[in-house]
Amino acid sequence: MKLDLSPTSWGRVIAVTVAGTAFFIAVAFFVDSFNFPYLSPEAVWRAQMTDLMLPLVLGGSFLFFLMWKIRQLAIAQRDLSVIAATDSLTAVLNRGAFSMLVEAYLEQTRKQEQTRSGALLIIDADHFKLINDRLGHDCGDQALKLIAQAIKGQLRGGDIVGRIGGEEFGVFLPGVDPSQSWVVAESIRRRIREMDFSPGGRPCPLSVSIGGTSFTGPTTYEEIFSAADRRLYTAKSNGRDQVSFDPAGVSPVPPPSVATVH
Repeated sequence: MKLDLSPTSWGRVIAVTVAGTAFFIAVAFFVDSFNFPYLSPEAVWRAQMTDLMLPLVLGGSFLFFLMWKIRQLAIAQRDLSVIAATDSLTAVLNRGAFSMLVEAYLEQTRKQEQTRSGALLIIDADHFKLINDRLGHDCGDQALKLIAQAIKGQLRGGDIVGRIGGEEFGVFLPGVDPSQSWVVAESIRRRIREMDFSPGGRPCPLSVSIGGTSFTGPTTYEEIFSAADRRLYTAKSNGRDQVSFDPAGVSPVPPPSVATVH
């Protein structure tokens, strides 16, 4: 597998190679310097050239190759971690990575004294089984890709989106109030409703139902997910293609008292 290093990575490889080679040369000169008083000038010159060239050629080449491979391994590990956290079909986070990132944010809110707010949206494609049954699973996959793209197009840089089920997506909006959250949810719903999805020339309107909840202060992923899921059920029961949002949010989870911590 060929991995091209960035200019920064090449700089680190070269810097370590130069520093390590210089160290090897210095050690060689230091060790050999004890013999210099007993050698002729010509022998001293040959010894000095050996102390210079041997570490330069052998040590420098070895260090360069070693650092190059280490950097390649680091890049490969980074790419593998990204692949492991990404849904291969829609290119958004998978369920595990999504919940982990959201929980990490909420954990920070529980540790910090200042109030943090945000919202969680659960987005479910309407009548998705009919799309698979009528048009085939390839068209269903294409529909999911379009829905994921539409969701990402309505979000900010710090928002988190993941595929949390077959045709279900989660969106976490840190630092927003309920009115802003509803606007985002409604913009996602409208954008998907207005998309042109016509596989094979056959028009197939897409729509989603969205359940959402907001929070202010400490909470948990399970709390906000359950609240948003209940709202999604309401949106589905009321006819689909709509947003059901809980402006009151979930009740803050009080931090554990010192006496109860073991």
